[in-house]
Amino acid sequence: MEYNPYGVQALWSQGDMVIKGVALLLLIMSIASWYVIATRSWRALKNARAARATADFWHAQSFDEGLEILTLAAPASQFQHLAEQGRAAVDHYNNSNRTHLHNQLSVADWLEACLRGAINESVEKMQRGLPILASVGSTAPFIGLFGTVWGIYHALVGIGVSGSASIDKVAGPVGEALIMTAFGLAVAIPAVLGFNALSRANKGVQGRMNQFAHQLQGYFLTGAPVSSGGAVQPRREAA
Repeated sequence: MEYNPYGVQALWSQGDMVIKGVALLLLIMSIASWYVIATRSWRALKNARAARATADFWHAQSFDEGLEILTLAAPASQFQHLAEQGRAAVDHYNNSNRTHLHNQLSVADWLEACLRGAINESVEKMQRGLPILASVGSTAPFIGLFGTVWGIYHALVGIGVSGSASIDKVAGPVGEALIMTAFGLAVAIPAVLGFNALSRANKGVQGRMNQFAHQLQGYFLTGAPVSSGGAVQPRREAA
């Protein structure tokens, strides 16, 4: 392969430790952001499948059968965790010593607090990694710009030392330095787009979790889930 004196390879071979450090930092930031985007996107798709399965959950003949439906749709999903936490909260309340402080609360208040805690825990898990995308999206362009400014400075110093200011002597070094700005933008743009997309997806899942928790509360307290309109749905009995 013919060596290009004005390409990325030339920028790396002729750059000092600052330029190389900036390039490596941008590479690490890019790898980290794409890892977060890939793993969080997979988790978002999994939660979306589980959210769609909540409709089939209420058509099950028993609570355990409903849990199996959620498990088949998306194993270890946030919705499965929410249902299990709700049942565990009611069982703990009914089977615990009546002298415990939480038994001074009504079962409705205790169940609501446990379901709310499960939702908050799930939301915290869904938000993991998003600060990395926010940080990369906001800082990568400036890091690339710093590399450009540093590269242009050294290019101009080299031109001044050589005493030649012809266009071929100026265009090459300055153009190579501008590549660092392009690198910064290439790292920042996917991070910003990924952050926005994942934030929207998480907000949608959180809304479905709130609705599912409301239905679970109605089921555990009355034996029937609560519809999205607030009415109690009749409980289907097994044949």
